[in-house]
Formats: sequence, structure tokens, C-alpha cells
Amino acid sequence: MPELDSFTIALKTPVGEIRGNWKPDRKERDAAWEMYVELVTRISVVELKPGEGLLREALSSLYTLFDTTRGILRKYGPEVAKPKRGGDMSFGRIAVIVLNDVIRPVLAKWHPLLLDYEKKKSDSVSLLEHEKQWDNYEKLREVIEYTRTVLKEYSDILAKVAKIPPLISSD
Repeated sequence: MPELDSFTIALKTPVGEIRGNWKPDRKERDAAWEMYVELVTRISVVELKPGEGLLREALSSLYTLFDTTRGILRKYGPEVAKPKRGGDMSFGRIAVIVLNDVIRPVLAKWHPLLLDYEKKKSDSVSLLEHEKQWDNYEKLREVIEYTRTVLKEYSDILAKVAKIPPLISSD
């Protein structure tokens, strides 16, 4: 299998930075394309403008990335987790770091807090209005926005590896 271009990866996460050299093969390029499609078609990388959307929907969108990533890793097998000659990064390594260092901490903290608040909703108030009344509404929106910017950078790396121009506009 011929090697593709070499990519220098530098992606800041809330707990550090993913940095290294990635020399993807064809399987990793295909896996990168699949992951890219999943990211750019979700709330996860599309800006949630003020007053738009529900926090619950944003968290649910982030949560679905676990199953999506697992499915892609299973589909392409252990080869996409192994760095190739001359590289120290792989699709698998980057994908798992993004799940564990970017998405998991957000969900672990905010999912139960939002769930507790949602249980207090009265039938006379819409979901959106109820969320907007939450003391943590703006804070969670800030966390979702920060997470989105990290995932947007990740998606840009995946687009480069898949050898396509970004399909969504830059911030």
C-alpha cells in the first residue's frame, strides 16, 4: 500500500496538545474521510449561534461521536491505530485522544448537570425557555463553543488527510 503525504499534527485540547507526524495510508485516509463527514454534518463543528438550538441537542450530538468513532475504528481495524514508517501518530490514536480529552470531560460534567435541571421543567414552559432560565446556560454554551473550535480544527486535519478542501467555512 503506497504511503500518502506526511502531516504535522498540532491540535490543542483542554488537557494538552496532540502533536506529531502522521503518515496516513489508504485505510487511514478513508477513515479520516468517514470521520470528517460525521463531524461536519453535526452540531459538533457548526456554530450554534446565540439563541439557536438546544443545549441537550448539542450534548447529544457530541455523545453520538463515541459510537461513530468506535464504528470507524472497528471497520478499518487495528492498522489505523498503528503509526506508519516515519510517523508517530495514527488515525486511531488521534481519534481516541479527541474522544477522551475533548468530548468525554464535557459530557461527564455537563450531561448530569443538565439532566438534573431538565427534571425541574414545568409543562407550561418550552424546552428552549427552560434551558435559557438555567443559571449555567451561558457557561455550557461557552463550553460547547470551545469544544466546537477544537473539533473544527480536528475536522480540518481530517480534510487535509482525506485530500479534500474543507466543506464548511472557517471561523
